[in-house]
Amino acid sequence: MAQSNNSIKKILTVAFALCIVCSIIVSTAAVALRSKQEFNRELDRKTNILNVAQLYEPGMDVNETFESKITPRVVDLRTGEYSEEHDPSTYEGFQARRDPASSRTLSGEKDIAGLSRQENYSTVYLVGDPDDPEQVILPIRGQGLWGLMRGFLSVEGDGNTIVGITYYEHSETPGLGAEVNNPRWQAQWEGKEIFDEQGELAPAISLVKGGASGENEVDALSGATLTSKGVTNMLQFWLSPEGFGNYLAKFRSSVDPAEAQAADVELESEGA
Repeated sequence: MAQSNNSIKKILTVAFALCIVCSIIVSTAAVALRSKQEFNRELDRKTNILNVAQLYEPGMDVNETFESKITPRVVDLRTGEYSEEHDPSTYEGFQARRDPASSRTLSGEKDIAGLSRQENYSTVYLVGDPDDPEQVILPIRGQGLWGLMRGFLSVEGDGNTIVGITYYEHSETPGLGAEVNNPRWQAQWEGKEIFDEQGELAPAISLVKGGASGENEVDALSGATLTSKGVTNMLQFWLSPEGFGNYLAKFRSSVDPAEAQAADVELESEGA
């Protein structure tokens, strides 16, 4: 009697062969598309940077515009000085935070943005003349309601006046916390001031309920209290001497960068 083609052995053999073939196809596609994915990821980053600087226009050549108008520089967050230790075109501060030799642990009150670790160096993006930039674009991140939020904040060359803010990665609730991507909410940030007074080192910018009334206030997100708090906390962190405070002090005429650095050292000792 002929053996049935529906035997368990044959079924398993065919299923196994099919899995092998599918795995090879998927792996080959992933390798073949990797360069395309990296290109698109880089294009998206440049688009977000141009957008927060109010330089993006639909249909423009993003790469060409970025190369002609934006200069990336690596900043030592501990001193606020530019560093030649890393190549700004390839350095990834977000990845460097995982390396104990290139980052530091944050805890308690010092970790108001919920980061756990912070890199020692970060890449900033200068608009216009690098020696006298029209804008400085800073990468920011912090915990929202459901997870990490990552974005960019653009500041005028005075180191105090905000040009714009954008978030390119978050997992906030649609219609509530996800309104951080709403152009109408983002438009409120233009012209707001980071510091209450020119000599201040602690940032005053924050989200408030019930309608913003001051130069350092932006309307909180309706129905998204924790996301709003997360946005305030990440800005309070990244714009303080713990983040880009020492660097921004270089652009503010009434702030001595050495004083900003001394304040950072004081904060370090208080948190020890």
